[in-house]
Amino acid sequence: MTDLPLYTRSQLALRNGQDKPQIWVAYKGVIYDVTQSRLWRNGKHYEHWAGQDLTDELADAPHTAIVFEKFEAVGCLKLQA
Repeated sequence: MTDLPLYTRSQLALRNGQDKPQIWVAYKGVIYDVTQSRLWRNGKHYEHWAGQDLTDELADAPHTAIVFEKFEAVGCLKLQA
């Protein structure tokens, strides 16, 4: 996945289903496009919002990280210096 483009947290935040039509979330440094998921309509999935890194929030989910295999990886989260 090293050939994926890098995005900053600010760029990810714009893909929240409100500011831009894309709905993206990050997990462990990889950004996934969840736009087509009926569970992410309007950028919200239960109490979680799109456009953010959900790595720390997965522990509270009723599913495992395998759920991300359903979605296309569109980028990597740029580490802040």
